[in-house]
Amino acid sequence: MSPWLKFLLISTTLGYFGYAVEDGSSSVSLTRSKIWGPGLQADFLMPVRYFYIQLVKHDGSNLTDSVGQGTIRASVSTVSGARVRIWTQVLDRHDGTYVVRFRPFSSATDLLISVELNGRHIAESPYHIKGDVYHETCNCPHQTADQWASSVGCPASYLQIERDLEPFSDIDMVHVAREAVERFKDEGRHSICHYKVINNKVYRKCYGEHIGFNMFADAILLSLTRKMFLSDVEFFINLGDWPLENKPLKDKPIPIFSWCGSKQTYDIVLPTYDITEASLEMMNRVSLDIFSVQANTGPKWENKTNKVFWRGRDSRKERLQLVEMSLKHPDLIDARLTNMFFFPKNSSKYGELAEHVSFFDFFQYKYQLNIDGTVAAYRLPYLLAGDAAIFKQESDYYEHFYSELEPNVHYIPIRRDLSDLLEKIQWAREHDDEVRKVAENGQVFARKNLTPADILCYHVRAFESFAKHLKKKPTETRGFELVEQPSDKETCLCPNNRSKTLHRDL
Repeated sequence: MSPWLKFLLISTTLGYFGYAVEDGSSSVSLTRSKIWGPGLQADFLMPVRYFYIQLVKHDGSNLTDSVGQGTIRASVSTVSGARVRIWTQVLDRHDGTYVVRFRPFSSATDLLISVELNGRHIAESPYHIKGDVYHETCNCPHQTADQWASSVGCPASYLQIERDLEPFSDIDMVHVAREAVERFKDEGRHSICHYKVINNKVYRKCYGEHIGFNMFADAILLSLTRKMFLSDVEFFINLGDWPLENKPLKDKPIPIFSWCGSKQTYDIVLPTYDITEASLEMMNRVSLDIFSVQANTGPKWENKTNKVFWRGRDSRKERLQLVEMSLKHPDLIDARLTNMFFFPKNSSKYGELAEHVSFFDFFQYKYQLNIDGTVAAYRLPYLLAGDAAIFKQESDYYEHFYSELEPNVHYIPIRRDLSDLLEKIQWAREHDDEVRKVAENGQVFARKNLTPADILCYHVRAFESFAKHLKKKPTETRGFELVEQPSDKETCLCPNNRSKTLHRDL
């Protein structure tokens, strides 16, 4: 028998990660099972729409395991039968719950969503979404930012945004622009962009040598302005990794948006370009996103390897120390470098470079290590979403959501110099139930706080809050480049007259 055929047979019987896939659907109550989520609403204006399934047994208790590969199916069509281009996925989280997501590539009116278990409808399926459903590149804003935020279910505020904006009031962008360009225009060191949103059109002017990352800022601003009318606003965004504004408060720091913050700086933190792109481009150009991880969390907890697993490049000395520790303690740590760019190669000290490993395969292991790179390691959202306990290095750097995480609740803290890592691993092995709870807490946090809607909500609240802190609205666009919306071959079903009236009223 060929190795490939043997793999197929094993996968069919046990699933890719060793989950049993025999039909467990006989214990499921179709009427008691639950389906809910924002993707069942027409006004949930997101690139990808999604909702959730919780299978429930006949006795009313929740199912806590998969009922088998391909047993749950979902389809999205129009009520009228008209052709529409929609890609639909059912993601099995292997705990009795499922994510159903679909990305429209063309707009439609009145959708019918069917969710079935072995061909029989679950809960109140089929669901009728009444009204227009727009595809992502449809430039059809017809809500204010507050109306959009309400329809999507955004929090009224974020504590991190409030903290970040606290030093700034009555912001004079003429002064900010003059100082930002003077201090941060050095080619080869910094790259920044000055953005203006005026009448819902996006303009920018960039400074520095490496400005290619403006594509991420462009993408989120264009996506938002296709869905809603943003307030007129202008701001600077840092295109590099390191936070920039390190002036002490007494010297009046200037406001600048960055993807990473630190305890020594006053940058206003946005969700990273990585998770933002994953939220905008899931089911399109990216395969690693907050939902795909939830469907690829490795074997069941008891079947995972109880070691710390890590792969990455040499962007911080502690990473080298980690690899050395792994070579000395292979029974506790499996850590390898996949690339060396910052430090000299030394195979006798750090071993040979390892092949890249699929991120989903990280979760073959119980313990994952989040260790800084040049700044905060942007993989933490995905590590939290997987079924593993996170060992997180103490750090001065943070992403937009770090302040909501609690040590020993959502992750296991370790010292910056990794001096207690071996001790913490041994503790974890001896306290498996406690560590499993930490893993579960992290997973719940990611599911509740790092969805695509959460990422777009955070951007909207940040930009709208910043607009309220400006001394005056932007008006001048001379010297700025208009950032064009992408071309769209599909027909948009925009309520054009209503949109124009709404914008005049803002």
